[in-house]
Amino acid sequence: MKAKEGYMLKEVAGTNVIVPVADLDFDGIITLNGTGTLVWKTLEGGATEEEIISAVMNEYDVERDVVQKDVELFLDALRKAELLDDEG
Repeated sequence: MKAKEGYMLKEVAGTNVIVPVADLDFDGIITLNGTGTLVWKTLEGGATEEEIISAVMNEYDVERDVVQKDVELFLDALRKAELLDDEG
């Protein structure tokens, strides 16, 4: 899976946000904390869910089941916002 084309991560006033870089039908703003930013950066290069879980576990001292649940919730939120390309 991969972050959808046409969106990028930007830092605005110390906050990480996902913004459209093309004329896309996007109504709203997505702000990310440190973990969300790590997941998004991992998705920019294309990654499996397992690779994302591993990246988060390497960065933070958190149990796998907690990371897996949080990653699944975050990926679902990206899908609902149509920011995730599951084919990529």
